[in-house]
Amino acid sequence: MSKLQEHTGAKTDAVEAFPDCAITDLSHFGLIKLSGADIRTFLQGQVTNDVNAVTASQAQVNSYCSPKGRMLGSFWLFERDGDLYMQLPLERLEPTLKRIGMFVLRSDVTLSNESDALLRFGLSGDCGPALLTNAPTQPWATNTEAEITTLRLPGDRPRFEVIGPADSITALWNELAGKASSTTPAFWSLMDIRAGLPTVFDETSEAFVPQMANLQLIGGVSFKKGCYTGQEVVARMQYLGKLKRRMYRARLAIGSAPAPGTEIFSSNSDSGQGAGRLVDSAPSPDGGFEALVVLQISSAESGDLHLGDADGPL
Repeated sequence: MSKLQEHTGAKTDAVEAFPDCAITDLSHFGLIKLSGADIRTFLQGQVTNDVNAVTASQAQVNSYCSPKGRMLGSFWLFERDGDLYMQLPLERLEPTLKRIGMFVLRSDVTLSNESDALLRFGLSGDCGPALLTNAPTQPWATNTEAEITTLRLPGDRPRFEVIGPADSITALWNELAGKASSTTPAFWSLMDIRAGLPTVFDETSEAFVPQMANLQLIGGVSFKKGCYTGQEVVARMQYLGKLKRRMYRARLAIGSAPAPGTEIFSSNSDSGQGAGRLVDSAPSPDGGFEALVVLQISSAESGDLHLGDADGPL
């Protein structure tokens, strides 16, 4: 049971189709707080995007890489009360805290797990702007009032994340729950998939250079900010290399969710790394699953793509 469910008794029943107005418990994400005088200087040397572009009214998508330029994690970054917050899948929180914490050294930076201190839910649909006070109008814009931070996310419909202390979030959830259909985390994942937002899980950590997951196309990489871990590889790919893999949306006529990182097979692939890998998937209201997949571009263009192996589903 999530912290939000403990406070509100919320149920997350699956829905068969897109509700006009949906509310989603987002406790399957973790939240890392960065506080201290040096947080921006410190984080700027660790992540792919320009941290200085984050303000109290502007969030961003971001990632951090290994020295080989492979993404170890992806996250939203936003500011609240002068501190910075990284939101990422809960399973990646402890590895991220450990990895980034190695580089703090003498910097005035404190990292902490705030997943239980600040509760979060999502609200999606045309109802969002009407039900939320001063809801941001542009993707990645944020607004904080009366302890509650509202972040607008990209997608094919208005979509918001609402963040705040337990008492405030509990009261707002209870107010909205009667006006919106409760949905599962899989519904929220489907929204991310349709918006082309990649998520790095344990199974796909170090699997992709940011450009393979289209991160440079959705504002997740800055090529002007200066050095960070893996920056040379990412910059070389952008300016000197030829991108041979990129991310696509896909459909799968299957009955159960495949694991992130599942291989994609193509008889047309000439790569020893295979034709590609699954990034994420979620049940579609039209049946089967919708997915994000990183594919060898030549294999994607020639077709004949199967999940798992040559006998797997198309």
